Amino acid sequence: MRERVRGRWGRIALAAVTLLGLPAGALAAETAGEGGGGIISLDVSLVVQVVNFLVLLLILWKLLYRPLVAKMEERTAAIKKSLDEAERARAEARRELEENMAKLRQAYAEAQAIREAARKEAADEQRKLVEAARAEAHRLVEGARVQLEADVRRARDELRREVGDLATAVAEKLIRKSLRDEDHRRIVAEAVRALEGRPS
Repeated sequence: MRERVRGRWGRIALAAVTLLGLPAGALAAETAGEGGGGIISLDVSLVVQVVNFLVLLLILWKLLYRPLVAKMEERTAAIKKSLDEAERARAEARRELEENMAKLRQAYAEAQAIREAARKEAADEQRKLVEAARAEAHRLVEGARVQLEADVRRARDELRREVGDLATAVAEKLIRKSLRDEDHRRIVAEAVRALEGRPS
């Protein structure tokens, strides 16, 4: 940046010297034509103009060039600082975006895991309910079977008791009557047939 500013000021100074030197050269040529000095004659006004130009150039250097260069450097530094800050901010934003994306991916994975755990838990709960229902049904069937067996036992016991009572009644009848052997056999056969005809 400084080299560009210096080169620009150098071109300006060269152009100013050229512009200031042209009238002096024309004046010298005119004077040489009148009095016939040489091609280049050193005139006092040319020296004064060159000195004036150098003084003006020095003043411009002190008053304009240095402050301008300082201001340009300050502005360049400010722009560079702004660009650096913008780059840092961009990098920070990129880093935060990546962090947020990672957090989002992690949250999505956690949600998937929670959903999968809930689905598995629901399946386990359903399986437990089915197993409990089967166990309850088995218990009820087993209870009904036990109850049925008990009812059958009671019915058999009742039947035996009735058979015993019937046999006792037959025996009493036989004892009370003095029956012949044929009657006795007939009564016993009838009792046996009656017992065989009853449901077990």
